[in-house]
Amino acid sequence: MGSRSKTIVWFRRDLRIEDNPALASACRGGCVLPVFIWSAEEEGQFYPGRCSRWWLKQSLAHLDRSLRSLGAPFVFIKAETTIAALLQCINAVGATRLVFNHLYDPVSLVRDHKVKSQLADLGVTVQSFNGDLLYEPWEVHDEGGLPFTTFDSYWAKCTSLPMEPALVLPPWKLVPPEGAEKVISCSLEELCLESDAEKLSNALLSRAWSPGWSNADKLLNEFLNNHLLDYSKYRMKVDGSTTSLLSPYLHFGEISVRKIYGSVRMKQIQWAKEENSEAEDSVKLFLRAIGFREYSRYLCFNFPFTHHRSLLGNLTYYPWRADEGDFKSWRQGRTGYPLVDAGMRELWATGWMHNRIRVVAASFFVKFLLLPWTWGLKYFWDTLLDADLENDILGWQYISGSLPDGHELHRIDNPEVQGYKFDPGGDYVRTWLPELARMPTEWIHHPWDAPNSILKASGVELGVNYPKPLIEIDEARERLDDAVSMMWELDRASRASKLNGSTEVVADNLLNINVMDIPKIVVKKEKLLDTSSLDQRVPSVQNLKSGVCEKGSNKLDGKKPKGVIETNDVKNNVKATKVDENDSLSTAESSSTRKRSLSESQMCVVPASCSAPSYGKPQYEYDSFKPYDSIKSTHPWQQSDAFGVKEVEGNEAESAMQESRLNQKHSNCDSSVNMGCGISKYTSSYLDEISFEL
Repeated sequence: MGSRSKTIVWFRRDLRIEDNPALASACRGGCVLPVFIWSAEEEGQFYPGRCSRWWLKQSLAHLDRSLRSLGAPFVFIKAETTIAALLQCINAVGATRLVFNHLYDPVSLVRDHKVKSQLADLGVTVQSFNGDLLYEPWEVHDEGGLPFTTFDSYWAKCTSLPMEPALVLPPWKLVPPEGAEKVISCSLEELCLESDAEKLSNALLSRAWSPGWSNADKLLNEFLNNHLLDYSKYRMKVDGSTTSLLSPYLHFGEISVRKIYGSVRMKQIQWAKEENSEAEDSVKLFLRAIGFREYSRYLCFNFPFTHHRSLLGNLTYYPWRADEGDFKSWRQGRTGYPLVDAGMRELWATGWMHNRIRVVAASFFVKFLLLPWTWGLKYFWDTLLDADLENDILGWQYISGSLPDGHELHRIDNPEVQGYKFDPGGDYVRTWLPELARMPTEWIHHPWDAPNSILKASGVELGVNYPKPLIEIDEARERLDDAVSMMWELDRASRASKLNGSTEVVADNLLNINVMDIPKIVVKKEKLLDTSSLDQRVPSVQNLKSGVCEKGSNKLDGKKPKGVIETNDVKNNVKATKVDENDSLSTAESSSTRKRSLSESQMCVVPASCSAPSYGKPQYEYDSFKPYDSIKSTHPWQQSDAFGVKEVEGNEAESAMQESRLNQKHSNCDSSVNMGCGISKYTSSYLDEISFEL
């Protein structure tokens, strides 16, 4: 391209110098303008939470220092739209090329497609690269060209594919283009990633975390040398640093997954020579955790609706309970189950939870309380330091029985049993629940069973300074069984109605067989001469115009299980559960926001009270992480299309979806994977492995 070529490097969640394909390609082409664009409006309902924005700010500052040392200052732009900011940069410096690394979440898929389409029409060369995964989602498919919908089959295929192990070297020098000073930019502070009210609380985060790509390298080396060997032994221990803690660095692209994978494989080769079998188990388990991260992007790309709708169509008929009181108790850590409560208190105080506690809290949320998993997904997104949409989608869909190989729908885990399994000494519970600090270990995970003399000696008054259980486990199990039964009845009725071409329900064999409804798309792509193999594809999804599964009756014979609120009932009567207005205020809730918006897809949208702030709009005022203080917020969850992007209207989202990376038609057929009594036929080999983080 010559030394006069001018290339814009658009940084997003690839905030590193090393193994950055887009940056390396730009350096080979001539002058480079590194740009980060912050458009809060485009984030829509997935505007990052406070802790996540703190990390982003620190990481950007770290990368800015690195880029300046190489000769090219980082350009920060705050804009209403990304495309407008990019056009401004292109015009200012006369750039002829834009490069960036792929993202796979639904918001980014729409945005990136729009950027490529509009800039291509203007004659600007746009090229994108794989800087986030071992394998692109469209590179992995079964013999029929269809995407895998079980992890084991997906990961087995991945491990059988060849992989280029070489990492892209970091540049030695960057040459900024002439006219860079003409770009209308701002300082990092002017991006407004944190408010003055948040800075005091955020200061506590810096005591435990050091964002930045060079710090990610240090943490990886620390883990490899000191913790990987014992990963299989201690990874389930919920207190202390027993996981790699790399998930926030991975989310913001401060370290590449290829570097982590390659480094772990080298350790594996070394330990194999030493015939260290325990080390081999640790390596395999950690690499599977890497695989889950890959799989999360794979599912999110091939099925972009999974941030708001279950992969299995059957759950369209699941009778979720829109109970805001239970939702509040769960958020505040006042469910009466110590392990769950300790986890939720830790999340609020630090923005972090051990992966096993995330699974326990999420399982309690959907199986005990029957609350919509989308509520939990958005709350995790809003509060986690390492909030990662794709990982959270996989985790919550898995927990809620929304995946073919996820939790069986009827499965319910006892928090008391899990407490003694993952926190046998009760140290974790005592750390985050000081009111139970004096409880003997024998009763620490089930204080409701303790004798009155023990409770009195420990200073515990159930229902006063520590709550009684929201629901007894036997009642929760019965309520869950009723909900699953209702779901399958409604599903069978809907299928029978379709087969008979009328509203009449015919029993036939459908009454004895539960069938999982899995959408089908085509992944395999015929090679196109005019398409770069590096460029990102755009997913193609069936049922786009409807955007939701077909609706069916929510009642059979006018009956429904006791305590279960059907989603149509909620839609027609928003006040499905009455909660005193003053009592409903919580650490993540506003006194002024009481309206609730429910999706037309029969899935309950998270209440407005869990929204993240958007600067220039009403926002949270975090108060030193106090879990029982009220938070002021009047920013409601925005209504969104199938991508969760508010600004994409009309046919824009539809065209982005229909612009298939496959150039092939997809089928709209029901899958015929059999289930007996609501139990998956798959062995669910990773029931105790699913990862929200590494």
